[in-house]
Amino acid sequence: MYRYDDFDRDYVNARVAEFREQVERRIAGGLTEAEFLPLRLRNGLYLQLHAYMYRIAIPYGTLNSRKLRQLAMIADRWDRGYGHITTRTNIQFNWPKLRDVPDMMQALADVEMHSIQTSGNCVRNVTADHLAGATPEEIEDPRATAELLRQWSTDHPEFNWLPRKFKIGVTAAPHDRAATKTHDIGLIMRRDETGAVGYEVSIGGGLGRTPLVAKVVREFLPKADLLPYIEAILEVYNLAGRRDNKHKARLKILVHEVGLDTLRARIEAAFVHRKAAFRGVSPALLAEIEAAFAPPAFVALPTDGFERAYAVDPGFRSWVDVNVEAHRRDDYAIATISLKPLGGTPGDITSDQMRLVADLAETFAHDELRTTHEQNLVLPHLPKAHLPTVYAALKAAKLATANAGLVSDIIACPGMDYCSLATARSIPVAQGIAEVFADLDQQRDIGPLKIKISGCINACGHHHVGHIGILGLDRAGVENYQITLGGDATETAAIGEKMGPGFAYDEIVPAVERLIEAYLELRLEPGETFLEAYRRLGVEPFKAALYQAEARSDAA
Repeated sequence: MYRYDDFDRDYVNARVAEFREQVERRIAGGLTEAEFLPLRLRNGLYLQLHAYMYRIAIPYGTLNSRKLRQLAMIADRWDRGYGHITTRTNIQFNWPKLRDVPDMMQALADVEMHSIQTSGNCVRNVTADHLAGATPEEIEDPRATAELLRQWSTDHPEFNWLPRKFKIGVTAAPHDRAATKTHDIGLIMRRDETGAVGYEVSIGGGLGRTPLVAKVVREFLPKADLLPYIEAILEVYNLAGRRDNKHKARLKILVHEVGLDTLRARIEAAFVHRKAAFRGVSPALLAEIEAAFAPPAFVALPTDGFERAYAVDPGFRSWVDVNVEAHRRDDYAIATISLKPLGGTPGDITSDQMRLVADLAETFAHDELRTTHEQNLVLPHLPKAHLPTVYAALKAAKLATANAGLVSDIIACPGMDYCSLATARSIPVAQGIAEVFADLDQQRDIGPLKIKISGCINACGHHHVGHIGILGLDRAGVENYQITLGGDATETAAIGEKMGPGFAYDEIVPAVERLIEAYLELRLEPGETFLEAYRRLGVEPFKAALYQAEARSDAA
């Protein structure tokens, strides 16, 4: 991962000192809440339902043991002993006291972390494929691109006060694990006919009140043109994006209202001037960034112990089959650590669990781990020889749930349990669904299934792109849950289709159960996934199953 230089350290420490003075002024009454609001948001500090919430950037989801141990210390010292992994691969603490936040910021700075631009109308944390650098299918590690964009966008003088927040996602694999089509700018690394590496550029994706899939604005952009082209996009958006209505201020609305072709012409015209003025990225800086993402020093270890454990231990075998993926090396593996245990809050991890994972990463996995936008952790470079030992340690810490990508691996926002914007609860709904499908053999029979839950229209739980999406709303003071079907965040991205009337809190889990039962009856064979069956059959048989109880009631 990228390491700070002297400039980075000085910059982040100066930001800490600046915010410390601002907090002191707020506590002393020298700043009103209205005056303090934009200052705290620029540093990732929100005011939630019960307390402040502090969001910390994890660029492209990459951590090491030192950083994770520091997060554990922060959780114990200034919060309630846990953190929450978000769908932007960040981590947030839900209970900090305002007076403690500058000390938290300094503790982060001590391990080369910060919370800058985790909120506000700016370029947010740049995300990437959480298997980057480990998966055999990618063109190259996309995190070097993400790091270049992070450095370019941090406190960019022209683009630091955009009409609305701005999100960029990067991947280099044919299977899109970075949900690039849900971003303001999605970058997919491609090769042209000569074999040169560049990017397919999409713009105007996003969820929330107006969910839209990003559209391709450039089929192929040479790597050398990345920054001036991104600047051209942001220039056009910054000048033409709406500032009169925050609900219509995102780039996706501009694409929708102006049209892709018109916007492409404006971007290309701006790009001509940007490229002419662009002096290029320093070769020394590029070399430094690329070197930071060099593969670890892989070691060749015998896999006999792994194979024996796989043969004799059913629990280990189940975990490997579900949570472990192929690595670029045959004697290595990529292991997902599920943060979705039965009865748990999706994405939560305790400080003790953080320290354990840090120890495992440092001892067995080249001191590297990832957070994912699906609210889990990944050990990207794990020798197969160490898998049995790692599994045993995870199992003892209640981190070995074998459900990655299955029905109980649910994305859920904090909902009304924490968030002041939420209109319904999300966490109990996720827990209820997971309890219904607690049997892991049953989950494996159901197969890959993405359930995503949001507690309000802002869609922090990405419900629009869930195979089954659930949106919690307020209907005359009562929680009401709306279901969408057929959403997809991958290379075949789609916005889910809204079903009929919503369901009460005590009806939503049985409704999901009916959907899955219908799928099991309708699929051609066990290998046909829920999404494949939905696309083959269309909405009607699923809608009939969803509302069959109401139909029987009407008939009676």
